[in-house]
Amino acid sequence: MSARPSALFVLDAKHLPMLFPPAVLSRLTALADIDPGLVAADFRDPRIGPLLPSLDVLITGWGCPQVPSEVLAAAPRLRAVLHTGGSVRHLLPTREWQRGLVVSSAAAANALPVAEYTLAMILLAGKDTLGLADRLRAERRFTLGEIHPGIGNLGRRVGVIGASRIGRRVIELLRPFDFDVSLYDPYVDDAAAGRLGVRSSGLAELLADSDIVSVHAPANDGTRHLIDRSGLALMRDGAVLINTSRGSLVDTGALTAELAAGRLRAVLDVTEPEPLPADSPLYGLPNVLLTPHIAGSHGNELRRLGLTVVEELERLLAGAPLLHRVTPEQLDRAA
Repeated sequence: MSARPSALFVLDAKHLPMLFPPAVLSRLTALADIDPGLVAADFRDPRIGPLLPSLDVLITGWGCPQVPSEVLAAAPRLRAVLHTGGSVRHLLPTREWQRGLVVSSAAAANALPVAEYTLAMILLAGKDTLGLADRLRAERRFTLGEIHPGIGNLGRRVGVIGASRIGRRVIELLRPFDFDVSLYDPYVDDAAAGRLGVRSSGLAELLADSDIVSVHAPANDGTRHLIDRSGLALMRDGAVLINTSRGSLVDTGALTAELAAGRLRAVLDVTEPEPLPADSPLYGLPNVLLTPHIAGSHGNELRRLGLTVVEELERLLAGAPLLHRVTPEQLDRAA
């Protein structure tokens, strides 16, 4: 690759100012020839074709469609796809992953706000903060000094499903607290779990033993309805299910039945379908906290994603290994 590569933005233009605010954009334009005024969201954009023969780097993000094989064929110098979003599974046709392109993702940067959200919800759930807040709002009084025996985070059992980037960040953030943390991940053995500072567990065992279960596995054919009716039935009365991964990992109908019965509680940042239909019972249940897919990067957190891409480009130009490269073998195991 030349010392000063040619690069192109392909993403939803509305995100560009937040991904690349002036300081980050200035750092990018010092590295590459890229036109901030040309932000394409479709490879059929007539402005793209003339640029392809000399293109070295694609900078992609939310709103970027799959890169067609004919575009790749017309861009013989293309060496890297640097993605400001998380999952890159959709970016290239299957056969093109073998072409030797360097593909990098900002998933690690996006993992931090998701892990922060999860930690906050675990701590709040252990205190039954939302339930007691609802009670205070309804009764408009409380007894000073009253002890609530069923709450507290000391020794609370937290089950993490999936040692993905996000799952590992959650585990890391939980370390300073007095939780008993277990992990289910079929790719992580007992020794590896020990190195993470958690206990390895089977899925059924984790669901049955945990006070709080947090889902961080990838969405694929093998994980659809990973937590199904039988799995939910294993969860202890009053347990909390937190899902910030994908709604497809949980059987929504079965979960709705358990929540409507009042046996479980849930914090759901993702659902299936997403968004839920307006008549979904989940909107009105007092033991459910629904949030509008906000756990991942929003607002000023998008700057971290753009900065990650700039730093990857710096490594690429220096001939150094990328920190966030994604290989074909990782695609089905990354959340």
